[in-house]
Amino acid sequence: MDKSRKTALVEQFRVHESDTGSPEVQIAVFTERINHLSDHLRKHKKDHHSRRGLMKMVGKRSSLLKYLKGKDTTRYYRIMKALKLRK
Repeated sequence: MDKSRKTALVEQFRVHESDTGSPEVQIAVFTERINHLSDHLRKHKKDHHSRRGLMKMVGKRSSLLKYLKGKDTTRYYRIMKALKLRK
């Protein structure tokens, strides 16, 4: 993911003006990285080191989503809808 894409994600999902680390921003960045790595693994099926990194990122995103759901459910459902994570 290049710097301009990450900046665009931060701009879109930030909570306040100088926000770069809120759960929404972190979830959006992880989702972008997960999608990119998933495409890579479709081409390179035997790349098990990258697959492990993908599983760690999915787990980290899952824990951030669980935290956000417990803290503020409206923000949780807003980010789920924006990123189209679940149906």
